[in-house]
Amino acid sequence: MIQFVNLCRYYTMGPTTVKAVDNITASINEGEFVAIVGPSGSGKSTLMNIIGCLDSPTSGDYILAGKNVSGLNRDQLAEIRNRYIGFVFQSFNLLPRETAVENVELPMIYAGIPPRERRERAMEILKRVHLVGREHHVPNELSGGQRQRVAIARALAVHPKVLLADEPTGALDTRTGEEIMELFQELHSDGVTIVMVTHDTDLAKKAKRIIQIRDGKILKDFPATEWEI
Repeated sequence: MIQFVNLCRYYTMGPTTVKAVDNITASINEGEFVAIVGPSGSGKSTLMNIIGCLDSPTSGDYILAGKNVSGLNRDQLAEIRNRYIGFVFQSFNLLPRETAVENVELPMIYAGIPPRERRERAMEILKRVHLVGREHHVPNELSGGQRQRVAIARALAVHPKVLLADEPTGALDTRTGEEIMELFQELHSDGVTIVMVTHDTDLAKKAKRIIQIRDGKILKDFPATEWEI
């Protein structure tokens, strides 16, 4: 599903070159649940931006679902992003005046899906993330965990190839965060490909595979069951 070949992303800051991603080669298969972990400044956020087609590599190749997207322009990247990537952010990023079902419908509007079909699909996805009875509530009528479930439903609305989660429990209390991780595990069991970026090792251990990043390089790539404290 995802393949990096000698992937680099360098930034020039005056006389200094920052190697945010430095010659990474790796792959993520369809249906995997992978956590990318590392401290602040390790390069994990830059790698996430490349995976999500929000940024382009300086050199090397990024292949997504068989397509080499490394050299695409902004419009082409936006098209790939809308077709292949579902985003879940720490801060939810919901429209405050729209109901849960309307927030989930939003990407389907951009995709040109007819109103009746998108309403039916949005209601079904909200059921999938256990929000029956909350479909017509606006975000400030929902708990933090419920808002994140709406965000996850929205990310799933156009059947993305990859669900990309950036610190998805960072704004939640511990118990609610655990509930969201249980939902991710359910989605993974249903065959959804999930890539989660986090600095939280306890969170990472709930994935199936961990890629540890440091100084722009892969330090270690291993099954989550082999995590050593």
